[in-house]
Amino acid sequence: MVYQAPRTEAEIEYPESDGKPMADNTKQFRWIVTIQQNLEWLFASDPNVFVAGDLLWYPVEGNNTISCAPDVMVVFGRPKGDRGSYKQWEEDNIAPQVVFEILSPSNTRAEMNRKLLFYHTYGVEEYYQYDPDRNELSGWQRVEGFLEVIEAIANWVSPRLGIRFVPSEPELEVYRPDGNRFLTYTEIAQRAESAEQRAKSAEQRAERLAQRLREMGIDPNQI
Repeated sequence: MVYQAPRTEAEIEYPESDGKPMADNTKQFRWIVTIQQNLEWLFASDPNVFVAGDLLWYPVEGNNTISCAPDVMVVFGRPKGDRGSYKQWEEDNIAPQVVFEILSPSNTRAEMNRKLLFYHTYGVEEYYQYDPDRNELSGWQRVEGFLEVIEAIANWVSPRLGIRFVPSEPELEVYRPDGNRFLTYTEIAQRAESAEQRAKSAEQRAERLAQRLREMGIDPNQI
């Protein structure tokens, strides 16, 4: 018999990918990006809120077989910054408090039950699951140590995030604490383009007015 010494922590590798695609289709991808980016913007001014999408989370030091990659996760109490994975023991042992999963047709009930058990076991406080094909939102909140189903999910306000989930057709709407709706990248780009056009038009009008004043012998800088 050949004795093999146990691997030390320094020798254990923690892969940064589970080999699975981030999304199975454009709708799922759009929702993942929309939630991740809007939450990133929501907490942009707080240096100790870390938001990530499709990042492997390892909750147990020394065990690289226990992991999960939430579609979106939010960690309060940890600094922003790039990471290859979220090794909880290197993060003051703080577990993600809020996670999101966006369903695709390939997700099975057994798979989602395993994820629910993982999030329950490793300390998630709020778990939200959205199926964009069926336009169905489910949620769980930790109560007395257990992740309990949120029965009244319509217009539910997340205790941690302050965002509100509003049932709508054809898709769910999510609102920031200030009442503004979460926007997609396309909507943000359109609004930015519209604002730029308005600013350019205002600048052109101001220049035409200044020119007319100069023609009248009036220095617009002296008004």
